[in-house]
Amino acid sequence: MLPLSDHNPSRTTPVVNYVLIAVNVLFFLWELSLGPDIERDLFIVSFVPARFWAAPFYPVNLIRILISMFLHAGWLHLGGNMLYLWIFGDNIEDRLGHFKYLVFYLLCGGLATMTHAVMNPASRIPSIGASGAIAGVLGAYLLLFPKAQVTTVIPIFVFITVREIPAIVVLGLWFVLQLFVGVASIGVQDANAGGVAVFAHIGGFVAGMLLVVLFGGYRRTPRVPVSYDDYWRR
Repeated sequence: MLPLSDHNPSRTTPVVNYVLIAVNVLFFLWELSLGPDIERDLFIVSFVPARFWAAPFYPVNLIRILISMFLHAGWLHLGGNMLYLWIFGDNIEDRLGHFKYLVFYLLCGGLATMTHAVMNPASRIPSIGASGAIAGVLGAYLLLFPKAQVTTVIPIFVFITVREIPAIVVLGLWFVLQLFVGVASIGVQDANAGGVAVFAHIGGFVAGMLLVVLFGGYRRTPRVPVSYDDYWRR
């Protein structure tokens, strides 16, 4: 299933979400400018679990966690992540507020990366992409807006249909798939494992559900009346 949009308008302009999308795109354009040196340069600046555990408190390794959250392996990787962030991020920013949302996003990404590192400690493959942080956004969205309708592309054998489906189904199935793949991969990790950071998705999703509660996002706030008449009717 591929979500296209949600029917859950936000009350504020999601400026931080826009900035995050823009930064991801700018980082990807920088990657394209590297030319033939791209693999070498990305290995230097990105997060690698085996290298991290060799010196976990080395400051550069901590910086690499942040940098890796804005790197992507291709147009499809970037486009898919930004689509999910565009659809679901605005409502989380609306509920948390701009600054809290930024902190929430970065913490989800960091915790997702560390989950991947714990489950793939010997991996020498760079872990890049915003999907861990975005998984946190999805976890928060599922908790806060389970009944929100999401317009979704659904492939059925050779046919494709578009339907409105509750977020709890779309995001719940996504998480179950990550769990299934993650559990199936336990015990087979080696130095060449970890290209697809499934455990980062799992860790980020759970972190998002927990952090959005800790940040006060689960407390409902009243909508601003659209007119004085609407106010007095309340």
